[in-house]
Amino acid sequence: MKTLHVPFLDASAPGIDRRRLLRTVAAAAAGSLVAREALARSFASDAEPVRYPDPDIVVLDKRFAKYRLGNTPIVRLYRGTLWAEGPAWNAVGRYLLWSDIPRNEQLRWLEEDGHVSRRFRSPSFHSNGNTFDFQGRQISFCHHPRQVVRYEWDGSVTVLADRNDAGEPLNAPNDGAVHPDDGAIWFTDPGYGALMDYEGQRVPESNTSPRPFTKEAIYRIDVKTGKIHKVADEPFKPNGLAFSPDYRTLYVADTGASHYPEAKKIIWAFDVVDGTKLANPREFADMTLDGRAGFADGIRVDEDGNVWASAGWVGDGYDGVHVFAPDGTRIGQIRLPEICSNVCFGGSKRNFLFMTASQSLYGVFVETRGAHIT
Repeated sequence: MKTLHVPFLDASAPGIDRRRLLRTVAAAAAGSLVAREALARSFASDAEPVRYPDPDIVVLDKRFAKYRLGNTPIVRLYRGTLWAEGPAWNAVGRYLLWSDIPRNEQLRWLEEDGHVSRRFRSPSFHSNGNTFDFQGRQISFCHHPRQVVRYEWDGSVTVLADRNDAGEPLNAPNDGAVHPDDGAIWFTDPGYGALMDYEGQRVPESNTSPRPFTKEAIYRIDVKTGKIHKVADEPFKPNGLAFSPDYRTLYVADTGASHYPEAKKIIWAFDVVDGTKLANPREFADMTLDGRAGFADGIRVDEDGNVWASAGWVGDGYDGVHVFAPDGTRIGQIRLPEICSNVCFGGSKRNFLFMTASQSLYGVFVETRGAHIT
């Protein structure tokens, strides 16, 4: 017997036609195919609860089974962003910070009561990714102005980078992570914020090239000297990045197929050499699933070395989170009703997976912990 996956429905969403919904339910009862546009799982506050185990936490390989909790649901924590990105967990404040890039603001979700603060930072320099250093200071990777900034304890803002090591303007920083040994900040610079006004400011150079100012690359900021160094430029458009638990491997999502037809929809892996350089670039995982390939965007790594990658731009049954074992095998999925842009482990035990997904923030408990502080 073939299992039919019924997509999600937010009954509170505008434009839901009750008669269309009833026709779809009747068709499903008669054994017909469910129309893609007729969604059936509701995240409204008064919706019927999902029956356990949640059918949209999917085991593809037995290695994922131990991470899937049988008695927990995927929950929507907030709805109302235009393009949600850059989740970062602050353990001291017990809050999640994330960006709404088009609205030029950052939001904050409080663990104590689920309250969401709109405009936690406004303007936010059209921030995309966010993280925290090991002193608790927030670091943001911004589309406009195109720079990496740090928010200091006294509330002031320090610009850590706005040009590369050749003195050229950065395209538009995207995501980053902090290395614990020396506090160095590693970040990607694909340039999306300079290609459109919606997420930053479209620059004249974008009329002739998808790389506004320089070759898209991965950089490292030495926070002691302030110097910036290019460490790799093999990915067409390096996007999300994350270290392995031992910091010996750096994983980087490549979304270059958005502008380069020859680019593969993959996640790269690099060896970290002496904590300062990258070597041995290679394909870690291909985003193709059942003949369909979307993008991996933001990524995180758990304590066992599995890579949790946001996934999207394909549709129902694909969009959400794809989980890869350390050998690159896709072992699990968390299916969402929206394109997922980024993920972050958080909560008091770091076992709650936050997922920024276009217009919403979702979360789900898993039986593993994030490998890093955010």
